[in-house]
Amino acid sequence: MSDPGTIGAALAAQGISRRSLLKYTAYLASVLALPPMASRAMAEALANTKRQSVIWLSFQECTGCTESLTRSFSPTLEDMIFNLISLDYHETLMAASGDAAEAAMQAAREANKGKFVLVVDGSVSTGANGIYSTNHGKTNLETLKEVAADAAAVLSVGTCAAFGGIPYAKPNPTGAVPVSEIVTDKPVVNIPGCPPIPEAIAATVAYFVTFGKLPELDHLHRPKSFFGDTIHDRCYRRPFYDKGQFAKSFDDEGARAGWCLYELGCKGPVTYNACATTKWNGGVSFPIQSGHGCLGCSEPGFWDRGSFYKPLSAAVMGNRTLIGGAALAGVAAGAASVALARKRRQAALAEQAAAQKKAQEKTE
Repeated sequence: MSDPGTIGAALAAQGISRRSLLKYTAYLASVLALPPMASRAMAEALANTKRQSVIWLSFQECTGCTESLTRSFSPTLEDMIFNLISLDYHETLMAASGDAAEAAMQAAREANKGKFVLVVDGSVSTGANGIYSTNHGKTNLETLKEVAADAAAVLSVGTCAAFGGIPYAKPNPTGAVPVSEIVTDKPVVNIPGCPPIPEAIAATVAYFVTFGKLPELDHLHRPKSFFGDTIHDRCYRRPFYDKGQFAKSFDDEGARAGWCLYELGCKGPVTYNACATTKWNGGVSFPIQSGHGCLGCSEPGFWDRGSFYKPLSAAVMGNRTLIGGAALAGVAAGAASVALARKRRQAALAEQAAAQKKAQEKTE
């Protein structure tokens, strides 16, 4: 008989079968770019693992990251809180408040010392010793240092926590910094986005619960399974970019036909995220599909770069490749591919004609 405190027991109590758990872990394995057999290992691990204790701290932010999480479809917020994790502290979602809420966090810290996952959304104020953002008589800076000291790992959720976000933008009056500048002795995973994709948050926590470690990360400490490709590489408008077909305004015929939004300022070519594949609201859509170019919100310093409605340039993107040249190359590549296809067709027709002539000569 399974331990009543495990995830498997909690699922069974709700009538959720092992088959359903396998379906769910198969989905998780796919979004995390794991081999198919990993789904069975994940199901076994989840079934026999106790719910992961999670403490969620909100600093200089707009609550958009939490709003995004509440719209998670795989798993839903309810499934994640009641079956996958034990959300022991979250100011926005918990019923308790004041001293009772702080007591709950303290109890979770003591009971799960060195084992709980700390989630942080929002940048950390360091100006004037952090007095610009406080809670329960403490600055965010103090709280982060204290709680992170007992955590197993830290998830910086949203661009504000991961890279400083909008509070970090010039002139940065609060001295805002990303979480990684404060927490340097614990594993820190960045899940940027303004807001981040909810499945990226849920899947990263599920991976940690299953394997007891963090997923593979890129050079900016983002999970590669969600931030390994640019939005441009997976965008359904990419073929139009390659052909040099660009919308000139948001309501012209090209835009309505799905042409590339590069000339309208889309930052998809230099933005790494899963928006074009995982999408939003259960896979319904994402900004480009809704007709607006990517703002590059999951990249460091996106706000200060600005130029949201101007084509990418070397001046805006620093040392990155001049995308304007890439667009011209796209036109050339499109023309070259057409010319190559025409040449191949002509060669095939010539070969066919030669074969027919040879057959006719043999008949005569």
